[in-house]
Amino acid sequence: MADECCGPDQTTGPESEGAAAELMPLWRIRELQAAAVSGMLLLAGAVASEGSSVETVLWSTSALVGATTFVPGAIRGLIKGRLGVGLLMTIAGIGAVLLGEVAEAATLAFLFSIAEGLERYALTRTRNSLRALLDLAPPSATVLRRGATVTVPAAELRVGEMLLVRPGDKIATDGIVSGGRSWIDTSVVTGESVPVEVGPGSLVFAGTVNGTGAIEVQVTVAAADNSLARLVHTVQEAQERKGSSQRLAERVAKPLVPAVLILAGLIAVVGSLAGEPSVWIPRALVVLVAAAPCAFALSVPIAVVAAVGAASKSGVLIKGGAAVEQLGAVTVVAVDKTGTLTRNEPSVIDVVPAAGVDSGEVLAVAAALEDRSEHPLAAAIVTAAADLPPRRGLDVEAVPGHGLIGVVDDQPTRLGKPGFVPTAGLEREVERLQDAGATVVLVERDEIVLGAVAVRDEIRPEAAEAVGLLRRQGVSVVMLTGDNARTANAIAAEAGIGEVRAELSPTDKAGIVSELKTRGHVAMVGDGINDAPALATADAGIAMGAMGSDVAIEAADVALMGEDLRRLPDAIAHTRHARVILTQSLVLSGLIIAVLVPLSALGLLGLAVVVATHELAEVLVILNGIRAGRRRLLPTRPPLRGAHPAHSIAPSAIHRTAPVRVSAAPQPAAQGEWPLLPLIPKPVAPATMSGPAGCRCEAGQCSCCA
Repeated sequence: MADECCGPDQTTGPESEGAAAELMPLWRIRELQAAAVSGMLLLAGAVASEGSSVETVLWSTSALVGATTFVPGAIRGLIKGRLGVGLLMTIAGIGAVLLGEVAEAATLAFLFSIAEGLERYALTRTRNSLRALLDLAPPSATVLRRGATVTVPAAELRVGEMLLVRPGDKIATDGIVSGGRSWIDTSVVTGESVPVEVGPGSLVFAGTVNGTGAIEVQVTVAAADNSLARLVHTVQEAQERKGSSQRLAERVAKPLVPAVLILAGLIAVVGSLAGEPSVWIPRALVVLVAAAPCAFALSVPIAVVAAVGAASKSGVLIKGGAAVEQLGAVTVVAVDKTGTLTRNEPSVIDVVPAAGVDSGEVLAVAAALEDRSEHPLAAAIVTAAADLPPRRGLDVEAVPGHGLIGVVDDQPTRLGKPGFVPTAGLEREVERLQDAGATVVLVERDEIVLGAVAVRDEIRPEAAEAVGLLRRQGVSVVMLTGDNARTANAIAAEAGIGEVRAELSPTDKAGIVSELKTRGHVAMVGDGINDAPALATADAGIAMGAMGSDVAIEAADVALMGEDLRRLPDAIAHTRHARVILTQSLVLSGLIIAVLVPLSALGLLGLAVVVATHELAEVLVILNGIRAGRRRLLPTRPPLRGAHPAHSIAPSAIHRTAPVRVSAAPQPAAQGEWPLLPLIPKPVAPATMSGPAGCRCEAGQCSCCA
C-alpha cells in the first residue's frame, strides 16, 4: 500500500488490529488532533510580534507538534531500510530550521500532519466499511436444547445444534432447514430483492432475514467460519492484490524517494560549489518536497479498496486491484449456458404420447427407470411423476451415451435419446421440441414406443435484460456450451445472443476464450468449477451464484454471490468507473510532480507553496478515490417474473418450478410451429405455514413464537 512510500511505519499486532476494527470520527484521529494544535500555534506565531522570541517559540512548538505525526515513523523506516516521503519531509523540515526558516518548517509540519490524518482516515474508512458485513449476523441466537428454547451468543453455536428462527429474525450462521417453511430475504448478502422460498433441506446463510414463517435450522458451520466471515476474509485478502496500475505506481514511487534525495543533494552541492549556497541549499530543500510521490502512490490503493468494499456489500466479490482493472476493461463476455444463462434445474415441459397411449403412462414408466439414476434429467422426470401411482423398475442398467434399459411391469423397457429408441411416428414432435431447446427422451416397452418426454433447463427470467445491458455498454456476448447446437441456439435466441459456440468440451471453451482475446479483454462467466480452464484463460473469470461455495469463490477473479445475472453488467459498470477514477488520480499526481520540480529548481516556488500544493493534491486524490466506493452503479434490481428456487441438498426439497404440459397424441403440425412453453409463475407465499413442532403460523403470527 501507500504506507511503504508515504505513511508512517506500519505496525502489527493486536493494537493495530483493534484500531482498524473501529472507525473513529475525524476529531479523534491523533494526526488530526496534532495538526489542529500545530495550526493554532502557527497562527498564534503569525500574530505575535515579528522577530520576537515569542514568535520563534510558537513556531518551533508548532513544528515539533506537527512533526510527531511523521518523524518517528520516518526514523523507524530508515532503521529498517525503508525510505519514505516522511523522511523527505523530515529532512526538509530540519533543513528549514537550520536555515532559520522556522515558519516554513512549521507550515510543512502542519500541512503534512493533516495529510497523514486524512490518509489514515480514508484507508480505515474504506477497509472498515467491509466489516459492516459481519454485523449483519446477530450477536445471539435461539437454540432448541432438551425441548426448551435457550438464547446463547452466536459465537458459542456448535455444529449440529438446532436453531429456532422466528419471523423477522436474522439467521446467526449457515445451516440446513430441518423444519418449517418460510421466505428468506437474502438482499443484504446477495444484493437481490427477490425473497427465496425455503423448506426442509434448503440451505440458509448467516445474515439473511427470515420472513413470515418460523423455521428450525440445523447448524452446519460455527459462526466464526460461516459464509459471511469467509467472505470478509476473502475480500480483505483481495484488497491487497495489486493490478498493473498499482504495480506501476509503486514501481515509480519506490525508487523516486532515493532519486529525489540524490537530486536534492546534487543541487545543494553543485550550487554551493558555484559560490551561492544560500540560494541553492534552500532550493534543494524545496525540490526535496516537490518531488515527493505520496499522492502518486495513494492514487490506486484508495480507489481499489473503496471499489472492492462497495461491490462486496452489493453481492459482487471482486478479488483485488487486478480484477478491478481487468473487469473494467472487458469488451467481450463469454457466457456458459448451463447454470449461468439457465437455472441448471431441468424440468419436464412436455409429454407426447403415441397414439392410443395415456400420457401419464409414458411419464410413470419413464420415472420407474429414472428413479435411481444420477443423470441430471432424472430428477426432473421423477419429480414430474410424483403425483402418479409409483412403478418399480427392475434390473435397470445405464447404456453410456444412450439411455437406460430395464424391466417395468414384467416387460423389457428402454428409455433414451432418439436413435437409441426409434421415434416411431413421433419425428415431427421430437423435432419441434428439440427446436424449442428441450432434451427429448423416448420411452419404449416391449418394443412398442409409448411416447416422448421433453426436459428443458429453463432460461433465467433476467437473462435477456442482462444481455441487453451488456450490449448498451458496448460489450459483445458469446455463448459457450457443451450442449447440442439446436438446444444452444434456442436458448441463445431467447436471451438475445447472436453468437453461439456449441458441443464444446472444457478444453474447447478455453481455446475459444483465447481466440476471443483478439477482439479485446475477455470475461468468462461460468459456475467456477466445470469451467475452470476457461475461467483461468480469460482476462477476468466470473463465477455465478457463488454464495456458500468456497470452490467457486476461489476459482474466479470475480464472484456474483447471488443468482441475478443483471449483476454482471452492474459489476462491469462499477469497475469501469473505478478505473476512470484511479486513472484520473494517477494523471493528476504525475502532472503535479512534473510541474513542481522544475519550478522549484528555478526558485520560482517557496517551501510553503510546494508543501501546500502537494498536500492539497493528496487530499484531492483521497477524496477522488473514495468516490469509487459509491454504489450508484450497483442498484437493487426489482424482482422479475419467476423467483429463484432455494438452494437444496435433499431430494425432498426439489422445487418444481414449472407445470408439465401434456400433449395429446401427435397431430400434424404446421411447418415452423413453435411449442407453447409454460411460463414460470412467481411463487406466492401461502397464508398458512407449518412451523416447528407442528405449530401453525398464520399471517406471520405463530403460536410457537409468541
